Amino acid sequence: MRILIEEYQYDVAKVKDILHGIDALENVEGKVSIHYVGYYYNTLLKDCVFILPKVLLKDVDGQELAFGKYKPEDIVSPDQNKEMEAREKDFLYKFAVWIYRAIVVYKNDKRNDTDIVYHTKIAQIGKGMRRLSNTYLDILLQLLQFNKDNQSFFFFIVKNLHLGYNKINWTRTISREMAIVQSGQPVYLKPVNKKRQINFDEELLVIFFSILNYIGDTYGFAKDIKCQFNLIKGPQFQTYLNGYGLTRLRQIKYKYFSDKALELWNLCYAFFDESRQVFVSTEKKEYLLVKSFYIVFEAIIDELIGDNPLPDDMEKKQEDGKIVDHLYTAKSLIESEAAQTYYIGDSKYYKMGHPIGDESIYKQYTYARNVIQWNLDIFNRGEQPKSGVRLRDDVTEGYNIIPNFFVSAKMDETFSYTNDGIEKTDRKNNRHRKEQFKNRLFDRDTLLLFHYDVNFLFVLSLYARDNASQKAAWKQEVRKKFRTEIQTWLQDEKEGFAFYAMKARPGVDARQYFKMHFQDILGKTYTPYDSEEVYSLALDRKDPEGDNESLLAELRQYFIVVPCGLGADPEPIIEAARKSDDGTVPAPEKDGVLMVMMEYYDNKSKEFISSGKLAVGIKYTPDSMEIVQNLSSIGYVLFHHRSNVGQHLFAVKGACKVVQSKAVEADRYKNVETTEMFVVVDIDTTVELDASVMDASKKECTKQTRYDAQYSRLKDLVAPQ
Repeated sequence: MRILIEEYQYDVAKVKDILHGIDALENVEGKVSIHYVGYYYNTLLKDCVFILPKVLLKDVDGQELAFGKYKPEDIVSPDQNKEMEAREKDFLYKFAVWIYRAIVVYKNDKRNDTDIVYHTKIAQIGKGMRRLSNTYLDILLQLLQFNKDNQSFFFFIVKNLHLGYNKINWTRTISREMAIVQSGQPVYLKPVNKKRQINFDEELLVIFFSILNYIGDTYGFAKDIKCQFNLIKGPQFQTYLNGYGLTRLRQIKYKYFSDKALELWNLCYAFFDESRQVFVSTEKKEYLLVKSFYIVFEAIIDELIGDNPLPDDMEKKQEDGKIVDHLYTAKSLIESEAAQTYYIGDSKYYKMGHPIGDESIYKQYTYARNVIQWNLDIFNRGEQPKSGVRLRDDVTEGYNIIPNFFVSAKMDETFSYTNDGIEKTDRKNNRHRKEQFKNRLFDRDTLLLFHYDVNFLFVLSLYARDNASQKAAWKQEVRKKFRTEIQTWLQDEKEGFAFYAMKARPGVDARQYFKMHFQDILGKTYTPYDSEEVYSLALDRKDPEGDNESLLAELRQYFIVVPCGLGADPEPIIEAARKSDDGTVPAPEKDGVLMVMMEYYDNKSKEFISSGKLAVGIKYTPDSMEIVQNLSSIGYVLFHHRSNVGQHLFAVKGACKVVQSKAVEADRYKNVETTEMFVVVDIDTTVELDASVMDASKKECTKQTRYDAQYSRLKDLVAPQ
């Protein structure tokens, strides 16, 4: 097996023989680069060549290195590179299978541009011109082809296995069993049947179909298993992969004599051995290549994140010629229930660590403006969009927040295919805010842009398996992550906004007020809630115009104005404020409680009682998301262990915020060490509040979440007297 990397500039002299049989290359000053990804057979070297995506490359001190460690020229023949680790060689050996599967899935999707795929028959086992091969992909393809071509062989074996089974052996029955004579006829109560013996043909078929089942579940190949055997699965099959498969096959090898059975045995043995060489037939020229792999990457991300077709009959190609990669509707950032908005994404297929250029950022803002106009045009025609999204509010003339995001690929350093990597992005400056006017979040020209790195191996394998339920589950999860992270950033204590809910006081005509004070509230207010009488107010915490306090004072004369975090229900907050309304309605006391499960409090509290600095671990769970959505209302921290005894209550100083683990100060106490995100909170430890009337057990939890932090309101924890 030979390895090349897409778009890397190789010296022509070093790779001339390897490139035999492939064209469409760029040759500049003795350098050559390949603009394909995939697989082809080199008839000159009688070996297969895999061209892998450029995402394997990382820029290190001005050099493009594979895995950030090796020059691509040095891994052209991985088996001959003594410096490469065994896990890296094993990764390359099986990574090619995922690339092959992704291209096949892309090619079979009629929605995609298949003109970029070049395919002629991959080598199959059989007679004819033959070559030695030990690639994992070849072995898998041969196993699948053998299953396809030998159905009659399987059914012949199965038929023989059951021939005469359960038929009474009268000779043995008469000689061994006592008969009861009834009406002159002997009756045998225990007839002797034909006994089933260990059948090695059956065992070989069980191993073979178990392999097909495994590669179907793992890589997404069609299983097509028509024989109903009890297959080897799960941990038991893992023991076969760990060595028992080879051992068992060696034990039963000499039980087979037919050519087909021996051929099947060799294929099964090659699968478990991986390094074993087997004969395969080959065409003069065989390949599965795709040109412009960035198009495939876009298709992968769109399948896993976007809506297809696009919502509200939008076209990917916009009127100004711009092509939007991904677009979907999901829950609005402000409303907690069913309100929807558009999320606009763009895929960036780069080498690892490649920065996003200013031109790409500018284009993304253009996409957003086009989508806004599309939505406005629907309403201007007197129609309603199918999605129900309405971006412009006619009362306040504010615009809903439209999140934009880039998605680029990174390589997991541990070669994990199970971690999406989204929540662990360490890219600097991955957030951008474009605005024409300061302090106007609900403005058409205020656009938010985020940059996410995703584990290329995760999305590649998820797409290649082509499992609808797995794709749908991750789509829902990643959309929730996007929304939560954007909400967290927008409410950041330093660079975010303070959000309020407003409702007109009795006798005040809100519409008339907005008309009269249009310039004061333009871009700061919007109507996102089910109740059209409740408005959202967003004020930049940096207060660039220096009039936030005066605007709040002015609005409170005509509206009930209360802090209301993104995603929170404003109605109960406004109702509580209305009942205590004295005519000015000051901002209500924060009644949110951050509940921290802490056993052995006396010992652990010594770590933070003097400083009051806490970092409470949270996860991507409903309980943690409730904490994030109510950060601005947290006024207390309650330490407990799921009962009404041993509780300790403290008031919060300042505001809470969410940070990644690496951003937590060294002198701040972490209640756990196993999470990626923390709520940073300072508590007033000079006075411990009375917690005797509270009962932490009133907040429900499951066995799995009993140690997790939770959010509650003070009144909901008060025990009945």
